[in-house]
Amino acid sequence: MGAIPTQRETISCAPDTPAQQGADRPAVVRTTLPGGPLAPGAARRFVRATLADWAEAAEPDTFTERLADDVVVVVSELVTNAVVHAGTDVDLVCRLQDAEDDPAGVVIEVSDHHPSRAVRDDAVERPYGIPEYGRGLRLVSTLSTAWGITYRTGAKTVWARLPLDGALDAEEEIEAYASESALERGLSAAEILGPELSAFAEPGRGVHDREWRGRGALSFLAEASDLLAGQLDEDLVAALTGQLLVPRLADWCAVWLEDEATGWRGPEAASAGPRLARVWHGSESRIEELRRVLEKDPPRLPESVRSRAVPVPWPGEALGPRGATGAALAYRLIAGGRPLGTLVIGRSGLLRFPDEVTGLVEDLSRRVALAIGAARQYARQATISRVLQRGLLPGAVAEIPGVSSALVYEPCDKGGPSGDFYDLFPAGHGRWCFALGDVQGKGPEAAVVIGLARPWLRLLAREGYEVPDVLDRLNQLLLDDATEAADAAARALVAAGGPVPGADDGPHARFLSLLYGEMVPFDGGVRCTLASAGHPLPLLLGPDGDVRPVAQPQTLLGVVEDSTYTCETFELRSGDTLLCVTDGVTERRSGSRQFDDGDGLATALAGCAGLSAQLIAERIRKLVHEFGGKPPEDDLALLVLRAE
Repeated sequence: MGAIPTQRETISCAPDTPAQQGADRPAVVRTTLPGGPLAPGAARRFVRATLADWAEAAEPDTFTERLADDVVVVVSELVTNAVVHAGTDVDLVCRLQDAEDDPAGVVIEVSDHHPSRAVRDDAVERPYGIPEYGRGLRLVSTLSTAWGITYRTGAKTVWARLPLDGALDAEEEIEAYASESALERGLSAAEILGPELSAFAEPGRGVHDREWRGRGALSFLAEASDLLAGQLDEDLVAALTGQLLVPRLADWCAVWLEDEATGWRGPEAASAGPRLARVWHGSESRIEELRRVLEKDPPRLPESVRSRAVPVPWPGEALGPRGATGAALAYRLIAGGRPLGTLVIGRSGLLRFPDEVTGLVEDLSRRVALAIGAARQYARQATISRVLQRGLLPGAVAEIPGVSSALVYEPCDKGGPSGDFYDLFPAGHGRWCFALGDVQGKGPEAAVVIGLARPWLRLLAREGYEVPDVLDRLNQLLLDDATEAADAAARALVAAGGPVPGADDGPHARFLSLLYGEMVPFDGGVRCTLASAGHPLPLLLGPDGDVRPVAQPQTLLGVVEDSTYTCETFELRSGDTLLCVTDGVTERRSGSRQFDDGDGLATALAGCAGLSAQLIAERIRKLVHEFGGKPPEDDLALLVLRAE
């Protein structure tokens, strides 16, 4: 197992740095994260999944919950440090040192490329892109037995090692987090810190405050990072910021958010300035008056100011006699080089905030900015996905004379395009057509296929093509599109002179399973012609409860050149029901079992004899959901067509 690779220069921050000798490294995983506000969250998920994989193959109690929490905090801080201080893509490596290493442990390496941090000079104003030092590495130092920084041309790597045997002893952990009595009571970091810092300005508390600022500040940053990281709404981030700061570090705080489209626009745009998203005061009776006063005069910081503290006027008129004087500081909230807002804190009775508190809030403001940036990016992606999803599905399904229909459509990922799609539309000349499809993959690649398939199905059907001809032509269309995508990826590879992320995924994600059919009503029923291309076979339920498949399995679309498809024709008489589903129904899992094992779907449908189309759809949906202990992990779609 191994250690940090030898590089040009190593700065060691502990006596025992990882060994530099070459050794086998069977347990090494790595990934690259885009250098944006979502990177710390992606890093946490990656490391937790890695530790879970290692734990399955390890002795019991080797990977404790405490070790997992410590590793996640360390990787979060290292990635946050890289994103804030460099702004480039981040390489993350997780190494497992086994019992033959001394000591055994988990080593985390985080590298950024072409770091942009300049030599610190507090007398010089820094533009948005030049970050300042923070305290995150102090937290890394507290939780790790060893850590260090290595440099090579164009890259900087920060690494940390956490041992497998329980890590720090009890005294060290208490020193790192808070008092022993508080830990024994099981209090969270927020509860430990809450009553302590509210009195930091009181006389005679110098020794106690120095102890808190040395160890409690690290707990505060860890707690704040954890709370802010999972929030996907910028207003909730602002609300949590207020609760973290008041009354621990300030009597009150306020958060302004810039307009996403235009960002900071300067004093000349006062009429359309930043939005006061949150005001928080230790006394709730003061909040509304404080909000009214602050809204009149938002802070206007020079554009040269990054996240460092800038004194701002004290809103004494809103705070009553006890708040007649005090100190207020403003911090710019900047992530990815974009101003996102302003954080203001205030404390009554002070001429100035202590430097330790000023620096701590500066570190917190960086984390707040990253959380706001992540929430905005999620909101943008969710909006795009919703618009895209609406465009990929029909606004309404057609009504077929003599046939009642019911549809269940449940995408697994509520924030992204589903791989399943459906359609039911008139094709002219007394014909109605229906389709239920499932694209390999999800997200943008699935959207590309659906964006091709659904309009072409409608066009070919309305041009009068028969069911097999429609599938033949759609198959060729997907193959042609995959070829074009592969050619484009190859050209991009040649132009870039190296691998192109995602270039290998395009053509393979264009496979499509499809159930496509045509209905023609006649006196006494409906004539149905359909074909299944790699799709779960449709089932026909008779009035007596008899169930049988009504199609033959055929090849997926987009796989085989010049494939020829065939169809089946049958009649739906009064009381007959046709059930069409995607594999989210048939392959719904409960442990090692699937819903359709032993003809489970046919059995479930047989119990629906005599029910309406809507009740059949709802019953099958309910049975599918109840089959597993967890929510479905795949898109779920089913279409019920019943002859009346």
